[in-house]
Amino acid sequence: MAPQNATEEFRAARDFLLQHREEYATAYEGFRWPRPANFNWALEWFDVIAQDNSRTALHIVEEDGTETKVSFAEMAVRSVRAANWLRDRGVRPGDRILVMLGNQQELWETALAAMKLRAVVIPATPLLGPADLRDRITRGRARHVLVRSEDTAKFADVPGGYTRIAVGPDTPEGWLDYRDAEAASAEFEPAGVTAADDSLMLYFTSGTTAQPKLVEHTHASYPIGHLATMYWIGLRPGDVHLNISSPGWAKHAWSNLFAPWNAEATVFIHNYTRFDPARLMAEMDRVGVTSFCAPPTVWRMLIQADLSQLRTPPREVAAAGEPLNPEVIETVRRKWGVTIRDGFGQTETAVQVANTPGQELKAGSMGRPTPGYKVELLDPVSGQPGVSEGEIALDLSAEPVGLMVCYHGDPERTAAAMAGGYYRTGDIGSRDADGYITYIGRSDDVFKASDYKISPFELESALLEHEAVAEAAVVPAPDPVRLAVPKAYVVLAEGWEPGPGTAKVIFEHSRAVLAPYKRIRRIEFGELPKTVSGKIRRIELREATAAGSTSEYDEETLR
Repeated sequence: MAPQNATEEFRAARDFLLQHREEYATAYEGFRWPRPANFNWALEWFDVIAQDNSRTALHIVEEDGTETKVSFAEMAVRSVRAANWLRDRGVRPGDRILVMLGNQQELWETALAAMKLRAVVIPATPLLGPADLRDRITRGRARHVLVRSEDTAKFADVPGGYTRIAVGPDTPEGWLDYRDAEAASAEFEPAGVTAADDSLMLYFTSGTTAQPKLVEHTHASYPIGHLATMYWIGLRPGDVHLNISSPGWAKHAWSNLFAPWNAEATVFIHNYTRFDPARLMAEMDRVGVTSFCAPPTVWRMLIQADLSQLRTPPREVAAAGEPLNPEVIETVRRKWGVTIRDGFGQTETAVQVANTPGQELKAGSMGRPTPGYKVELLDPVSGQPGVSEGEIALDLSAEPVGLMVCYHGDPERTAAAMAGGYYRTGDIGSRDADGYITYIGRSDDVFKASDYKISPFELESALLEHEAVAEAAVVPAPDPVRLAVPKAYVVLAEGWEPGPGTAKVIFEHSRAVLAPYKRIRRIEFGELPKTVSGKIRRIELREATAAGSTSEYDEETLR
């Protein structure tokens, strides 16, 4: 077991950020990452704050209104029983467990149980099919799988000698019944010390442009690294935090596990199959949500509804996953009187850049580097720092704790990402004189039209200012004169129909708000292809555009 001072060191760093939650300069200059040699967050943090603690750690409300509430003390005991039961079924330190559960109580207790056992979790969304699962089990070398009963059939075509554990009322033949864990001992003895650099999680990225990468995190990089995420969201002890994110993706661990429980806040979940903004706001009012984080897709759907239905808006509201468009931020500010604060990070890291509580916000900017990170912009040609626009990168000399160890099993990709003393995000940004960073786009999404550099995000933000546009994605379309022109794939808001009339209205808006070289020249209506984590797969749109389309509208033709 790690020495007691590991807990004290973690708490001191946590309390420093809480104390200076609205004092960015002090927090940024004064914060120091805890760097214990040995650390097990589940044992040395969660179980410590759970001792005799009857406050709610997890609150889940189902679509039918049924509720589950688990206190910190109860969660600690349940995770110990689960750990003992899993150990008796052969789970050993270093073993990989593929966990494919929904937003259910067992997801949290098995996460803690695996940490206590020093097993390595491979989080997986229940949306995955057999082909994805074969890849994850093979590349992740999973020795155990723990999945919902209704998903066990997916593994019929997934070969391997892994232990099969089913969670749910119907346990198929050949699968172990997780419910038996309730009878396991509530006393736990760790099998050795957890080194802070031991592997904790293996995350498959969402794969927006290529095969998913396998990101390796440790018992330090995510549990400790997400102190920065706690600071960005603005969480306090006793808060009720709602984060909308699907299990299996990094943002779920960010804001539904580590950040809220670092702050001793309640994790609140509203489980739904179909997004209903009115019902969501009713539940937020009923349970007293104090902090709310959601991806841009959810925010864009929310502003299509009557936001005044939420009588008591959260104190803190945030967005992450993709940059949030200024029009959405302004709408929420008018209706709720609070400002959505962007945060930028990746599966590979905790939050690196953010608009933190109490700070001046600049329109379109995602804020400044978070405590613990030294962020540089690298020249795209020389790779040197000091430019006002370039690739967003972390200075490795600052030894940021909240950074992955590597791309597991891919030393060449790891070396490329860490070349020259910097972790390179692959994202392009610009920095102003006050240190605020504005997102421009993925390095492989930015394109040239008539020799002008085009940021898809900037054009998408402009389109979203129009009431007809619910979602938009901009990609280059081949053009014999300009090399490429901006083409927009548009999802229409309720009440608008696809057709030349609507296209003409959107083209007129584009001409009114964008410089001539940035104007949208072609439009196509329809749904946007997305990863299972909800990110737009622009590579599919680029490929479809390059292949040509008979259903697009051309600005020249409609003028």
